Amino acid sequence: MPQTDARQTGTAPRARHRRWTELRPSAPDLRLRWWTELPLIVLVYASYSAGRLLARGNTDSAVGHGLEILRIEKALHLNAEHPLNRLFTREAWLGVPADFWYASLHYLVTPAILIWLFRSRAVLYRAARTWLMTSTLIGLIGFTLMPTCPPRLLSAGHGFVDTMAQYSSYGWWGGEASAPRGLGGMTNQYAAMPSLHVGWSLWCGVMLWRYGRTRVVRLAGIAYPLLTTIVVMGTANHYFLDAVAGVAVMGAGLLLTPWVTRLADLVKTRLSARIPGAAGASHDAGSPIVSAGCQTSTGERIPRQRESRTGPGADPGVPPTDAGDGAADWDLPSSSEAGSLGKTR
Repeated sequence: MPQTDARQTGTAPRARHRRWTELRPSAPDLRLRWWTELPLIVLVYASYSAGRLLARGNTDSAVGHGLEILRIEKALHLNAEHPLNRLFTREAWLGVPADFWYASLHYLVTPAILIWLFRSRAVLYRAARTWLMTSTLIGLIGFTLMPTCPPRLLSAGHGFVDTMAQYSSYGWWGGEASAPRGLGGMTNQYAAMPSLHVGWSLWCGVMLWRYGRTRVVRLAGIAYPLLTTIVVMGTANHYFLDAVAGVAVMGAGLLLTPWVTRLADLVKTRLSARIPGAAGASHDAGSPIVSAGCQTSTGERIPRQRESRTGPGADPGVPPTDAGDGAADWDLPSSSEAGSLGKTR
């Protein structure tokens, strides 16, 4: 009998896709509710914002960190900030849109993509949300350990112009920060390292590229993080190395996502075990199986039943799976895989 090729059986594509699909939640977890997700996201963002305020470092140390970054970039011949900042300062038709981009899209595009994933990609939503939240909390650690003065707040002798202050009359932001006028004192202006503007835009880009259905959406997934990187440097809000650190933070968050997901599942399981009847109630409500509760005699088998996964918040494209005694339980090939195996023999 000839050996089967991984390309013929289709196991190679499944293996390549396994790393991300392992982060998908199990069947009960697919039934996410907006009234539980929204408070969770608000809580994490509020913690992040409060942490930024509490992580305000000494001004002298923040300026020192900013100047050290400039020295490192100079040694590495990286100096994209100065020419971009001069261009945005000289050309208002570039500087004003860039300021609007910096002050708004960071807070609009990211939640919009979260909502899109929740509504149309529910199977993938939990892993994507966990990745974003984990990376954000890692970024907060960076703000705490290394408060950094952005280029726009350095002394004029370093050659940077604060475009947010220069073009503040065109928008709602004040001259001291991208926050609305009068609220600049409620922001931490020394939270430049890492750049979560770049980090969040990278997350958005990955989601658009991987799950967008049209070429335009996928191209937007490439353009959005690239343009955001240019904007944060041209407006003198971040150094180039801040952007690099933002990408690194997202990478670290992605690597930690499986562990964070498993930890959350473990905590959920233990909490459910301590609440009498919670586990059984959630199972009965989330997994309607027609054979549930049937009494059988010794040795009698109940035929396999179908378990529906098309509850509220679930991906309608996910097919039903066998509730038990099926191929999935015993790691047997599906009918399509068996057919392909038969053709190779």
